[in-house]
Amino acid sequence: MNQIKDVKPIRSKDKIEDFKWALRRHCSERDYILFLLGINTGLRVGDLVKLKVKDVRRKQRVMVQEGKTGKPRELKLGNVYDALNAYIDTLDSEWLFPSRKGDGAITPTQSYRQLNKAADFAGVDSVGNHTLRKTFGYWFYKQTMDVAKLQKILNHSHPSITLSYIGITDQEINEDLESFVL
Repeated sequence: MNQIKDVKPIRSKDKIEDFKWALRRHCSERDYILFLLGINTGLRVGDLVKLKVKDVRRKQRVMVQEGKTGKPRELKLGNVYDALNAYIDTLDSEWLFPSRKGDGAITPTQSYRQLNKAADFAGVDSVGNHTLRKTFGYWFYKQTMDVAKLQKILNHSHPSITLSYIGITDQEINEDLESFVL
């Protein structure tokens, strides 16, 4: 019987760095850039793999239409601009994330395999394609504490969905309340 893996955000900045190292060392620059874009934009892997070089080359902002929701979404690429464009300069493909087989882009399934390969080397558990989006959401929330903005970015219908999605648990809330004082 197939069990659905409970994919979680990466909650440690050290583990994020370990993951980046593992992607570069044991996978490829393509997989590293996919991870970097995913954790810095929150875009779903299924939408990331559809990007073409012309969509993002030398751009600070990009409008994409999300596949799942059909809604437009603006991506801010300033935080990954240099790494992204250095990678693009090495490509000989119209696809941002080209497959090594044929002329197309990698599939979400291939992305999943590469992320799990890196996770094994980095010692990160519960990894899947949504790890990138959840990691973005978790750290955006931790830095801004603004669930309403994150809900809008992720196109969720309710704040409780957003908090559950990024793994903000009752235990974590209680731990924060333990140290809260005015």
